[in-house]
Amino acid sequence: MKILMVLTSHDELGNTGRKTGFWLEELAAPYYAFKDAGAEIVLASPKGGQPPLDPKSNEPSFQTEATHRFEADKEATAQLAATVRLDSVSQADFDTVFYPGGHGPLWDLAEDAHSIALIESFLAANKPVALVCHAPGVLRHVKTPAGRPWVEGKKVTGFTNSEEAGVELTDIVPFLVEDELKAKGGVYSKGPDWGSYVVSDGLLITGQNPASSAAAAAVLLEHMSRI
Repeated sequence: MKILMVLTSHDELGNTGRKTGFWLEELAAPYYAFKDAGAEIVLASPKGGQPPLDPKSNEPSFQTEATHRFEADKEATAQLAATVRLDSVSQADFDTVFYPGGHGPLWDLAEDAHSIALIESFLAANKPVALVCHAPGVLRHVKTPAGRPWVEGKKVTGFTNSEEAGVELTDIVPFLVEDELKAKGGVYSKGPDWGSYVVSDGLLITGQNPASSAAAAAVLLEHMSRI
């Protein structure tokens, strides 16, 4: 099994002067779920090379067993430092794709033509797509062959409005994931803030927040085991 993981290249948190990027737990937990299952993993980002880490995700209170393992893993950190450019990857080379979150994807991957086309290609090839936390926001422009929003009528979740308010970024982010998924016709649901919550609907697997990253990866692996 070969899995593509797509990370953001965006590092500016709006006009705050603060840094953002990908959320470490949302990379590390799925990365090891996939690796321990024997999968081959390729990391990609729009600009290639080292993607920006949301510095907040590396604070002690947000570190987990998986993040500690990742940071001590020379092979994994070397792979992260050399992500391939997103416009160089092909759906045909992978069995599935996983998008970790962090706030960065709201600025770049949500509007990235290569990312949009890549997700549409995976879905057209009947391959599952999994996204966690803010990453479900990158589905905002993904469409069906008929030109309708892909999430329309589908059960989805993602970072909640109340979670965004909790981190005081409601007025900073370009859009709210919960509002956007609802606006596109998604059948949005959520669990308690900061708890693990994953929704699966056909080829689409979404997780609500960082705590959902391991569970979303597990659901994806279970899905792949049935193919």
